[in-house]
Amino acid sequence: MRWSPDARGRLERAAFELFAEQGYSATTVPQITARAGLTTRTFFRYFADKREVIFAGDEIPDLARAAIEAAPAGIDPLDIVVHGLRQVADGRFEGHHDQVGAVRRLVLSEPSLRERDARKRADLTDAVRAAFVARGLDRPESAVIAETTVMLFHLALEAWLTGPAERRMADVVDEQLRMLRAVLGPDRAGS
Repeated sequence: MRWSPDARGRLERAAFELFAEQGYSATTVPQITARAGLTTRTFFRYFADKREVIFAGDEIPDLARAAIEAAPAGIDPLDIVVHGLRQVADGRFEGHHDQVGAVRRLVLSEPSLRERDARKRADLTDAVRAAFVARGLDRPESAVIAETTVMLFHLALEAWLTGPAERRMADVVDEQLRMLRAVLGPDRAGS
C-alpha cells in the first residue's frame, strides 16, 4: 500500500501504547510499526528515531517567535510573553491534561529524553531571545525576558500537571506569573 490514512497518528498512538506497556527503552521501531500496521520505512518518513515520536512537530519555538514578531509596537515584553503563553496553553494543552502528563512522566523517566527536553528548552529560549532582539530590545534584556519566559512556561506546566485536571493551563500561567512577581517584586529587592 503506497498511502496509509493517518499514518503519523497511528505511529504515535502505537508508540505511546508500547511505551506505556513495556517502557521506552524496551520499545523498538519495528515493534511500533508492527503495532501500527505500517512499515519501518513509513516510520522513518515521519520520525528520525523513536525520541522524535515524543518531540517531533513541536513548533512552540516557531509559534513563540511569530507571536512576538506579530505583537504591536510599544507593548511591554512581559505582556507579550504572557499573552503568548496563554495562547499556547489554550491551543496546545487544554483538554489534554492526562496525555501531556503521561508524556511528561515518560520524558522525566529517561535520561535521553530529558536531554532532548533540555535541548527543546534551549531552542525556545533562543527563539524568544532572537525575536525580542529583532524587536529592538537590547541583548541582555532580551536574554532575561527569554529565560523568564521559559521558566514561567515550565513552572506553569508542572503546576498544571500536578494540580486538578479541570484547571485551565492559561489560569495556571497567570497564577505562576503572580507568584513570580511576588518573589521578584520591588519589596524584595532590598532583601
